[in-house]
Amino acid sequence: MMFVFSVLSIFIGFFMITIPAVLWDLTESWKSKDAREPSNFYILTSRILGGFSILLGIIGFADLFG
Repeated sequence: MMFVFSVLSIFIGFFMITIPAVLWDLTESWKSKDAREPSNFYILTSRILGGFSILLGIIGFADLFG
């Protein structure tokens, strides 16, 4: 179970860091009829949270194999 959580956490974190605009299109764009692209604040917070997600996945692997 911890292995699956760690892999998903790293995968989602990588996705959040590399292409936050696609994540915004999939999850947030339908909430606003005026917005065409994510704000700079959304991109920044998405990348920061993606980094934390990757870190959490790495800690999960370290706990699993350490």
